[in-house]
Amino acid sequence: MKKIGKIILLCLVGFAVIGTFYFLWKKSRPVKTEYEIVTPSIGDVETKTVATGKVEPRDEVLIKPQMSGIISELMKEAGQMVREGEIIARIKVIPEMVQLNTAESRIRVAEINLQQIRSSHERDEQLYQQGVVAREDYELSLATYKKAKEELENAIDNLDIIRDGITKKSAATSNTQVRATITGMILDVPVKVGNSVIESNTFNDGTTIASVADMNNMLFVGKVDETEVGRIHEGMPLKLTVGALDGQQFDAILEYVSPKGVEENGAIMFEIKAAVQIPEDVFIRAGYSANGEIVLKEVRNVLTVPENCIEFSNGSAFVHVLTQELPEQTFEKQYVEVGLSDGIKIQITEGLDEESKIRGSVITPGK
Repeated sequence: MKKIGKIILLCLVGFAVIGTFYFLWKKSRPVKTEYEIVTPSIGDVETKTVATGKVEPRDEVLIKPQMSGIISELMKEAGQMVREGEIIARIKVIPEMVQLNTAESRIRVAEINLQQIRSSHERDEQLYQQGVVAREDYELSLATYKKAKEELENAIDNLDIIRDGITKKSAATSNTQVRATITGMILDVPVKVGNSVIESNTFNDGTTIASVADMNNMLFVGKVDETEVGRIHEGMPLKLTVGALDGQQFDAILEYVSPKGVEENGAIMFEIKAAVQIPEDVFIRAGYSANGEIVLKEVRNVLTVPENCIEFSNGSAFVHVLTQELPEQTFEKQYVEVGLSDGIKIQITEGLDEESKIRGSVITPGK
């Protein structure tokens, strides 16, 4: 039994040694590499740059009051359409007591003055009819009487303006009525009934009652990196993708490229603006984020190959053309002239044709 055990042990050791030598021999043999075979094709090549930004109305107007006071009524709300001259809000004037007292006193003085002048005018009129007073003196008395009446009316109007901000004569054009200055959509109404507002004047911008914009005239406002800004110019077409509309694309025309850059996160960015062409059945809200693709260069119907098939050395480009496929792939180095590249495929201007077969990526075993 001991002899049989020794024989079995020796056999196991022998198999292990033979297996080891076979493994080392297998590893030392050269690996046979196979490549994908690629045929050039006719296609289009274009280089693009992408500008990130948002869609905004071209003209957004802030409506501000011409009189200070308190909002007494809001006629419109955000999202509604408004026409030029249409009332958006009404303002209640809070009078200053000193001005109010002065205006009331002015009315009383005007009434006293008018009463005195009226009595004098009535006497002059009787004397004129009797031929005692000359016509010139009568006309002077009449003019004085009319001036006194006008002064009383002015005093009453002044009191109405101080107390109510409106007069009977100018009710339709009163400053207490805040009107739209353009036709469009109300984007925002940042005030509520009861809020105090300040009039727009030389020293103050005033309180914004509403913002109104024409939503049929939209702009894409984005930014481009300094490495790309030198390759774009006004009039170039853009393809605009709005994320909120499931990637729907719109045509746009570049209208403006900023002459001055702004540093953002260590990079110099330049602002661009493009007019967006929006179909009638699509509604774009102000502030939608969007990406604008600008085609910098393009060539159409040219011979192309995947860029990973091209190798570059000493300023030259070359490919490996298949010369024999069986029993083993054999390739020959072939210099080519290349053109435009989009990072995925590259234009071949010389050195290949549509019948050529070139070496592509390595075929990984098991895939």
